Amino acid sequence: MAARPDLARGLFVAGTDTGVGKTLVACALLRGFAARGLRVVAMKPVAAGAVRRRGVWHNDDVAQLRAAANVDMPQAVINPYCFAPAIAPHIAAQASGVKIRMAVIAKNYARLGRNADLVVVEGAGGLLVPLGGTFSAADIPSRLNLPVVLVVGLRLGCLNHALLSVEALQARGVYLAGWIANRIDPAMARAAENLQALRVRIKAPLLGTVRHAQNPQPARVARLLDIECLEQRLQGPPGTRG
Repeated sequence: MAARPDLARGLFVAGTDTGVGKTLVACALLRGFAARGLRVVAMKPVAAGAVRRRGVWHNDDVAQLRAAANVDMPQAVINPYCFAPAIAPHIAAQASGVKIRMAVIAKNYARLGRNADLVVVEGAGGLLVPLGGTFSAADIPSRLNLPVVLVVGLRLGCLNHALLSVEALQARGVYLAGWIANRIDPAMARAAENLQALRVRIKAPLLGTVRHAQNPQPARVARLLDIECLEQRLQGPPGTRG
């Protein structure tokens, strides 16, 4: 496993797939850290699925993240790449004639970090979703040296998706600070057994299990998460392993 980035000022929320609850968890983490007295700001480097209002692209995930944070910054800094169609980001970028650049993401992340104690960065889609060329969402935490919180959507197939995501992080030397199980399928058979299988195989703490709800609220979800454990994982002594 990779060593924890020393005195991490940010974290990256990754998902095992699209639609597994990354935005909900990211918002809950923002709320949870804010409740512990930290100045927190959100970042969504790449968003696909937006509508144009008064000349500005608006994405629902970005709006939710900004509402959950207690530090606000210009939308163009929080979300430097925003595309109208809700499709794979690299395809949306190509259709718009835009190239997603890591240097732009890094510059904006650094600006956010200068204005807050913690930057919660949410990925796009699953961990390995392409952003252009050989560039994928996994390269963001890798190049910015960000610890990852992995959101596992509990549904049929989650074991394979979760364990492959963990292996992908390990292969890149990215530190897995912890993972969160989200009950996106309330009818999933043998959910407890699947959860236990993951706890045995993922060598990082389970930070919480989010119950299925029709209208989940980040503030309530935050109370289900072990924010204290995560904070220790982010700021523990040098040499901590996950």
